[in-house]
Amino acid sequence: MLKRMTVKKILISSTTLVALFLIYLIPKENNYHLKDLKQKLEYVNTNIETVEIFLLGKNGYLTRTPVPVIEGNKQVEKRALEILEYLKMGSKYESKVPSGFKSYLPNDTKINSLKYEQGILKVDFSKDLLDVKEDMEEKMIEGIVYSLTSIQEIKKIIFYIDGTILTKLPQTGIVLPSALDRSIGINKEYHISSYKGINKVTVYYTSTFNDDIYYVPVTKYINDDRDRIHIIIEQLSGNSTVGTNLMSYLNSNTKLMSYNQMDDTLNLVFNSYIFEDAVQKSILEEVIYTISLSVADNYDVKKVSFLVDNEEIYKSVLKSIENY
Repeated sequence: MLKRMTVKKILISSTTLVALFLIYLIPKENNYHLKDLKQKLEYVNTNIETVEIFLLGKNGYLTRTPVPVIEGNKQVEKRALEILEYLKMGSKYESKVPSGFKSYLPNDTKINSLKYEQGILKVDFSKDLLDVKEDMEEKMIEGIVYSLTSIQEIKKIIFYIDGTILTKLPQTGIVLPSALDRSIGINKEYHISSYKGINKVTVYYTSTFNDDIYYVPVTKYINDDRDRIHIIIEQLSGNSTVGTNLMSYLNSNTKLMSYNQMDDTLNLVFNSYIFEDAVQKSILEEVIYTISLSVADNYDVKKVSFLVDNEEIYKSVLKSIENY
Protein backbone atom coordinates (compact mmCIF):
# COMPACT_ATOMS: atom_id res chain seq x y z
CA MET A 1 0.00 0.00 0.00
CA LEU A 2 1.07 3.61 0.07
CA LYS A 3 4.16 4.57 2.02
CA ARG A 4 2.22 6.85 4.41
CA MET A 5 0.16 3.92 5.66
CA THR A 6 3.29 1.85 6.27
CA VAL A 7 5.09 4.65 8.07
CA LYS A 8 2.07 5.31 10.28
CA LYS A 9 2.00 1.69 11.47
CA ILE A 10 5.72 1.73 12.23
CA LEU A 11 5.53 4.99 14.16
CA ILE A 12 2.60 4.10 16.43
CA SER A 13 4.59 2.13 19.00
CA SER A 14 7.59 4.46 18.96
CA THR A 15 5.38 7.54 19.32
CA THR A 16 3.70 6.02 22.36
CA LEU A 17 7.03 5.26 24.03
CA VAL A 18 8.36 8.77 23.36
CA ALA A 19 5.18 10.37 24.70
CA LEU A 20 5.29 8.28 27.86
CA PHE A 21 8.92 9.24 28.38
CA LEU A 22 8.08 12.94 28.00
CA ILE A 23 5.25 12.67 30.51
CA TYR A 24 7.71 11.13 32.98
CA LEU A 25 10.14 14.03 32.49
CA ILE A 26 7.60 16.87 32.78
CA PRO A 27 7.30 18.35 36.27
CA LYS A 28 4.03 17.51 38.00
CA GLU A 29 3.16 21.17 38.54
CA ASN A 30 3.03 21.77 34.78
CA ASN A 31 -0.50 20.36 34.59
CA TYR A 32 -1.45 22.08 31.33
CA HIS A 33 1.24 20.43 29.22
CA LEU A 34 0.76 17.11 30.98
CA LYS A 35 -2.94 17.14 30.08
CA ASP A 36 -2.13 17.91 26.43
CA LEU A 37 0.29 15.01 26.20
CA LYS A 38 -2.15 12.58 27.77
CA GLN A 39 -4.78 13.68 25.27
CA LYS A 40 -2.38 13.05 22.37
CA LEU A 41 -1.74 9.57 23.73
CA GLU A 42 -5.39 8.67 23.16
CA TYR A 43 -4.69 8.74 19.43
CA VAL A 44 -1.90 6.15 19.62
CA ASN A 45 -3.54 3.86 22.14
CA THR A 46 -3.44 0.29 20.83
CA ASN A 47 -7.22 -0.02 21.42
CA ILE A 48 -7.93 2.78 18.95
CA GLU A 49 -8.31 2.76 15.17
CA THR A 50 -9.38 5.57 12.86
CA VAL A 51 -12.25 6.12 10.46
CA GLU A 52 -12.80 8.86 7.92
CA ILE A 53 -15.73 11.18 8.53
CA PHE A 54 -16.64 14.58 7.11
CA LEU A 55 -16.18 17.55 9.43
CA LEU A 56 -16.44 21.26 8.72
CA GLY A 57 -13.07 22.84 7.99
CA LYS A 58 -12.11 26.47 8.55
CA ASN A 59 -12.46 27.03 4.81
CA GLY A 60 -16.16 26.18 5.07
CA TYR A 61 -15.86 22.86 3.24
CA LEU A 62 -16.92 19.49 4.56
CA THR A 63 -13.57 17.71 4.70
CA ARG A 64 -12.59 14.04 4.89
CA THR A 65 -11.08 13.82 8.37
CA PRO A 66 -9.61 10.87 10.30
CA VAL A 67 -10.88 10.42 13.86
CA PRO A 68 -10.13 7.73 16.46
CA VAL A 69 -12.79 5.12 17.20
CA ILE A 70 -12.97 2.03 19.36
CA GLU A 71 -10.99 -0.77 17.74
CA GLY A 72 -12.95 -3.90 16.96
CA ASN A 73 -16.30 -2.09 17.09
CA LYS A 74 -17.42 -3.47 13.72
CA GLN A 75 -21.12 -3.70 14.52
CA VAL A 76 -22.71 -1.34 11.98
CA GLU A 77 -25.23 0.32 14.29
CA LYS A 78 -22.69 0.93 17.07
CA ARG A 79 -20.15 2.37 14.63
CA ALA A 80 -22.85 4.62 13.11
CA LEU A 81 -23.75 5.94 16.56
CA GLU A 82 -20.08 6.58 17.25
CA ILE A 83 -19.77 8.62 14.04
CA LEU A 84 -22.94 10.61 14.75
CA GLU A 85 -21.54 11.46 18.18
CA TYR A 86 -18.51 13.00 16.46
CA LEU A 87 -20.77 15.10 14.24
CA LYS A 88 -22.69 16.57 17.18
CA MET A 89 -21.45 19.81 18.69
CA GLY A 90 -20.43 19.62 22.34
CA SER A 91 -20.53 15.83 22.43
CA LYS A 92 -18.30 13.59 24.55
CA TYR A 93 -15.98 13.30 21.53
CA GLU A 94 -15.50 17.05 21.13
CA SER A 95 -11.95 16.92 22.52
CA LYS A 96 -11.00 14.34 19.88
CA VAL A 97 -12.07 16.46 16.91
CA PRO A 98 -8.84 17.48 15.11
CA SER A 99 -7.68 21.08 15.42
CA GLY A 100 -9.07 23.25 12.60
CA PHE A 101 -12.31 21.28 12.25
CA LYS A 102 -15.69 21.37 13.93
CA SER A 103 -18.88 19.38 14.26
CA TYR A 104 -22.19 20.75 13.01
CA LEU A 105 -25.15 18.79 14.40
CA PRO A 106 -26.99 20.85 17.04
CA ASN A 107 -25.98 19.90 20.56
CA ASP A 108 -29.56 19.04 21.60
CA THR A 109 -30.03 16.51 18.77
CA LYS A 110 -31.12 13.11 20.02
CA ILE A 111 -31.12 9.77 18.25
CA ASN A 112 -34.57 8.33 18.93
CA SER A 113 -33.72 5.10 17.14
CA LEU A 114 -31.23 3.67 14.67
CA LYS A 115 -31.60 0.45 12.68
CA TYR A 116 -29.50 -1.15 9.95
CA GLU A 117 -30.89 -3.71 7.53
CA GLN A 118 -29.74 -4.92 4.09
CA GLY A 119 -27.57 -1.92 3.23
CA ILE A 120 -30.01 0.69 4.53
CA LEU A 121 -29.55 2.65 7.76
CA LYS A 122 -32.71 4.17 9.23
CA VAL A 123 -32.04 6.97 11.70
CA ASP A 124 -34.79 8.74 13.64
CA PHE A 125 -33.54 12.13 14.89
CA SER A 126 -35.28 14.51 17.23
CA LYS A 127 -36.57 17.72 15.64
CA ASP A 128 -33.56 19.53 17.10
CA LEU A 129 -31.51 18.25 14.14
CA LEU A 130 -33.09 20.92 11.93
CA ASP A 131 -32.33 23.77 14.33
CA VAL A 132 -29.49 25.11 12.16
CA LYS A 133 -28.92 28.20 10.05
CA GLU A 134 -30.39 28.09 6.56
CA ASP A 135 -26.99 27.97 4.85
CA MET A 136 -26.04 24.88 6.90
CA GLU A 137 -29.25 22.92 6.41
CA GLU A 138 -28.34 21.05 3.21
CA LYS A 139 -24.62 20.92 4.07
CA MET A 140 -25.44 19.16 7.35
CA ILE A 141 -27.42 16.44 5.52
CA GLU A 142 -24.55 16.00 3.06
CA GLY A 143 -22.04 15.60 5.89
CA ILE A 144 -24.16 13.00 7.69
CA VAL A 145 -24.69 10.98 4.49
CA TYR A 146 -21.02 11.02 3.46
CA SER A 147 -19.84 10.22 7.00
CA LEU A 148 -22.20 7.29 7.55
CA THR A 149 -21.64 5.81 4.09
CA SER A 150 -17.94 5.64 4.93
CA ILE A 151 -19.06 2.49 6.73
CA GLN A 152 -18.70 -0.10 3.99
CA GLU A 153 -21.99 -1.89 4.70
CA ILE A 154 -24.14 1.25 4.53
CA LYS A 155 -25.33 2.11 1.03
CA LYS A 156 -28.33 4.34 1.75
CA ILE A 157 -29.75 6.32 4.68
CA ILE A 158 -33.35 7.12 5.51
CA PHE A 159 -33.79 10.19 7.73
CA TYR A 160 -36.69 10.38 10.15
CA ILE A 161 -37.65 13.33 12.33
CA ASP A 162 -39.59 12.16 15.39
CA GLY A 163 -40.97 9.19 13.47
CA THR A 164 -41.73 10.92 10.14
CA ILE A 165 -39.53 10.46 7.04
CA LEU A 166 -37.71 13.68 6.16
CA THR A 167 -38.52 14.49 2.52
CA LYS A 168 -38.18 18.29 2.55
CA LEU A 169 -35.83 20.65 4.35
CA PRO A 170 -37.98 23.24 6.16
CA GLN A 171 -35.86 26.37 5.63
CA THR A 172 -34.46 25.93 2.12
CA GLY A 173 -37.41 23.95 0.78
CA ILE A 174 -35.06 21.41 -0.80
CA VAL A 175 -36.88 18.17 -1.59
CA LEU A 176 -35.05 14.99 -0.56
CA PRO A 177 -35.47 11.44 -1.85
CA SER A 178 -36.75 9.06 0.81
CA ALA A 179 -33.43 7.18 0.80
CA LEU A 180 -30.18 9.15 0.49
CA ASP A 181 -26.74 8.12 -0.75
CA ARG A 182 -23.66 9.95 -2.03
CA SER A 183 -25.44 10.85 -5.26
CA ILE A 184 -26.83 13.85 -3.35
CA GLY A 185 -23.39 15.44 -3.70
CA ILE A 186 -21.34 17.49 -1.26
CA ASN A 187 -19.84 21.00 -1.14
CA LYS A 188 -21.85 21.73 -4.29
CA GLU A 189 -20.73 24.17 -6.98
CA TYR A 190 -22.81 25.21 -9.99
CA HIS A 191 -21.08 26.19 -13.23
CA ILE A 192 -23.93 26.05 -15.71
CA SER A 193 -25.15 28.36 -18.44
CA SER A 194 -28.03 26.14 -19.55
CA TYR A 195 -30.38 23.65 -17.98
CA LYS A 196 -29.69 21.27 -20.86
CA GLY A 197 -26.88 18.72 -20.81
CA ILE A 198 -25.99 19.14 -17.12
CA ASN A 199 -23.42 16.69 -15.82
CA LYS A 200 -22.69 16.10 -12.15
CA VAL A 201 -19.24 14.97 -11.05
CA THR A 202 -17.56 14.83 -7.64
CA VAL A 203 -13.86 15.74 -7.59
CA TYR A 204 -11.56 15.38 -4.58
CA TYR A 205 -9.01 18.14 -3.95
CA THR A 206 -6.43 18.61 -1.20
CA SER A 207 -6.42 21.13 1.60
CA THR A 208 -3.77 21.68 4.27
CA PHE A 209 -3.97 22.61 7.94
CA ASN A 210 -0.97 22.63 10.28
CA ASP A 211 1.07 20.94 7.55
CA ASP A 212 -1.35 17.99 7.37
CA ILE A 213 -3.06 17.16 4.09
CA TYR A 214 -6.80 16.50 3.97
CA TYR A 215 -9.08 15.54 1.09
CA VAL A 216 -12.10 17.64 0.14
CA PRO A 217 -14.84 16.45 -2.25
CA VAL A 218 -16.58 19.06 -4.41
CA THR A 219 -19.64 18.12 -6.46
CA LYS A 220 -19.71 20.21 -9.61
CA TYR A 221 -22.72 20.77 -11.83
CA ILE A 222 -21.50 21.71 -15.31
CA ASN A 223 -22.60 21.77 -18.94
CA ASP A 224 -20.27 19.02 -20.11
CA ASP A 225 -21.52 15.74 -21.53
CA ARG A 226 -18.14 13.97 -21.56
CA ASP A 227 -17.49 10.89 -19.46
CA ARG A 228 -16.84 11.90 -15.88
CA ILE A 229 -13.29 10.57 -15.76
CA HIS A 230 -12.26 13.10 -18.43
CA ILE A 231 -13.82 15.89 -16.36
CA ILE A 232 -12.11 14.65 -13.18
CA ILE A 233 -8.62 14.66 -14.73
CA GLU A 234 -9.18 18.01 -16.44
CA GLN A 235 -10.39 19.59 -13.19
CA LEU A 236 -7.48 18.20 -11.18
CA SER A 237 -4.88 19.24 -13.76
CA GLY A 238 -6.15 22.79 -13.37
CA ASN A 239 -4.22 22.81 -10.03
CA SER A 240 -6.72 24.79 -7.98
CA THR A 241 -10.29 25.96 -7.71
CA VAL A 242 -10.80 29.67 -8.18
CA GLY A 243 -11.21 31.66 -4.96
CA THR A 244 -10.51 28.75 -2.60
CA ASN A 245 -7.51 27.15 -0.91
CA LEU A 246 -8.27 23.78 -2.48
CA MET A 247 -5.40 22.39 -4.49
CA SER A 248 -4.37 19.53 -6.74
CA TYR A 249 -0.90 18.04 -7.10
CA LEU A 250 -1.58 16.76 -10.61
CA ASN A 251 0.80 18.31 -13.16
CA SER A 252 -1.09 20.68 -15.46
CA ASN A 253 0.42 18.92 -18.49
CA THR A 254 -1.00 15.55 -17.47
CA LYS A 255 -3.32 14.06 -20.09
CA LEU A 256 -5.62 11.08 -19.92
CA MET A 257 -4.76 9.30 -23.15
CA SER A 258 -7.40 6.57 -22.88
CA TYR A 259 -9.32 4.52 -20.36
CA ASN A 260 -11.40 1.38 -20.15
CA GLN A 261 -13.28 -0.58 -17.54
CA MET A 262 -12.59 -4.29 -17.20
CA ASP A 263 -14.64 -6.16 -14.62
CA ASP A 264 -14.15 -4.26 -11.35
CA THR A 265 -11.14 -2.18 -12.47
CA LEU A 266 -10.96 1.22 -14.16
CA ASN A 267 -7.76 1.36 -16.23
CA LEU A 268 -6.40 4.88 -16.80
CA VAL A 269 -3.66 5.48 -19.37
CA PHE A 270 -1.73 8.75 -18.86
CA ASN A 271 1.14 10.54 -20.52
CA SER A 272 4.42 10.71 -18.59
CA TYR A 273 3.56 14.02 -16.88
CA ILE A 274 1.68 12.10 -14.21
CA PHE A 275 5.04 11.05 -12.76
CA GLU A 276 6.61 12.83 -9.83
CA ASP A 277 9.89 11.23 -10.91
CA ALA A 278 10.04 9.94 -14.49
CA VAL A 279 13.23 7.97 -13.82
CA GLN A 280 11.81 6.14 -10.80
CA LYS A 281 8.35 6.06 -12.41
CA SER A 282 6.75 7.22 -9.17
CA ILE A 283 3.42 8.99 -8.75
CA LEU A 284 2.71 11.34 -5.86
CA GLU A 285 0.54 9.84 -3.15
CA GLU A 286 -1.71 12.93 -3.27
CA VAL A 287 -2.28 12.39 -6.99
CA ILE A 288 -3.20 8.75 -6.45
CA TYR A 289 -5.61 9.69 -3.67
CA THR A 290 -7.40 12.56 -5.40
CA ILE A 291 -7.94 10.50 -8.54
CA SER A 292 -8.87 7.28 -6.72
CA LEU A 293 -11.29 8.95 -4.30
CA SER A 294 -12.91 10.82 -7.20
CA VAL A 295 -13.32 7.56 -9.14
CA ALA A 296 -14.84 5.87 -6.07
CA ASP A 297 -17.58 8.51 -5.87
CA ASN A 298 -18.36 8.42 -9.60
CA TYR A 299 -17.84 4.83 -10.77
CA ASP A 300 -18.96 1.43 -9.55
CA VAL A 301 -15.50 -0.16 -9.52
CA LYS A 302 -13.23 -1.62 -6.85
CA LYS A 303 -9.79 -0.80 -8.26
CA VAL A 304 -8.05 1.92 -10.27
CA SER A 305 -5.04 1.05 -12.41
CA PHE A 306 -2.57 3.81 -13.36
CA LEU A 307 -0.73 3.15 -16.62
CA VAL A 308 1.83 5.01 -18.72
CA ASP A 309 2.67 3.70 -22.22
CA ASN A 310 0.43 0.72 -21.40
CA GLU A 311 2.68 -0.24 -18.46
CA GLU A 312 0.90 -0.51 -15.14
CA ILE A 313 2.63 1.82 -12.66
CA TYR A 314 0.28 1.50 -9.73
CA LYS A 315 -3.02 -0.12 -8.83
CA SER A 316 -5.11 1.25 -5.99
CA VAL A 317 -7.74 -0.78 -4.16
CA LEU A 318 -10.61 1.58 -3.43
CA LYS A 319 -11.70 -0.22 -0.26
CA SER A 320 -8.25 0.45 1.23
CA ILE A 321 -8.18 4.02 -0.07
CA GLU A 322 -11.63 4.84 1.34
CA ASN A 323 -10.84 3.38 4.75
CA TYR A 324 -7.47 5.09 5.13
